[in-house]
Amino acid sequence: MSLRIKNIFNNKSKKLATFTTGGDPDLETSIKIIETIINNKVDIVEIGMPFSDPMADGPTIQLSSNRSIMKGTSLNDIFKISSHIRKYKEDIPIILMGYYNVIFHFGIKNFVNKCVESGIDGLIIVDLQPEEDSDLYDKLKLQNINLIRLITPTTDKERLKLILNNASGFLYYVTITGITGQHSANMEELKKSINLIKSFSNLPIMAGFGIKDANDVKKICQIADGAVVGSSIVKIIEQNLSNKNKILELVDKFTKNLISGTKL
Repeated sequence: MSLRIKNIFNNKSKKLATFTTGGDPDLETSIKIIETIINNKVDIVEIGMPFSDPMADGPTIQLSSNRSIMKGTSLNDIFKISSHIRKYKEDIPIILMGYYNVIFHFGIKNFVNKCVESGIDGLIIVDLQPEEDSDLYDKLKLQNINLIRLITPTTDKERLKLILNNASGFLYYVTITGITGQHSANMEELKKSINLIKSFSNLPIMAGFGIKDANDVKKICQIADGAVVGSSIVKIIEQNLSNKNKILELVDKFTKNLISGTKL
């Protein structure tokens, strides 16, 4: 297990993770956005690897991926962002999130080596099924890089057991069925699901999808170990593309407010 992820969860305080697509709206501003988020004491940063067909994502994150690709962002650029962030904040966990096709075409061995060089702590691969993860998982395990697994409201007990076999770091519970940035979580269903997962695993559980503001974060943190917010931050970028300084100001204000939701 990544020591940075382990250390983050050493105490019982609720955690906040944020997602942004690497290279959106451009490489330089993307780095400044993540720096701003880190300055506001977010616990974990997730960086999206842009992909041309992000099938699990809603329109907001799809558009952010398209913007990044149109700016020429490559996977090597994502590693450059990660390396910069690692130097900027040595102890914050950095998670790369994306699709397996990106990794496969880059080359699994090469990808894992670059993760090590860039200080990556974990991966969330949206479309990588546990039956097919051995090639990547085995190489990640050798480097103490966590493979963080997604669990959904439709995951039954048998499937859960299979998913947990190669899960590490923490678990990412998808609070809604469907695509990112849509609808809101059903708190009663969330509580039942979290309790079920905790009966099979001691890993911390972060909940994401459909979490839009500090109030949502607070509700989630009353049940899970923390919350993940992505689409709302990406939406700020989308709505202010002509004013990079305004993006940074609004992200700063928004993430400060989000952190208040973790203080139960």
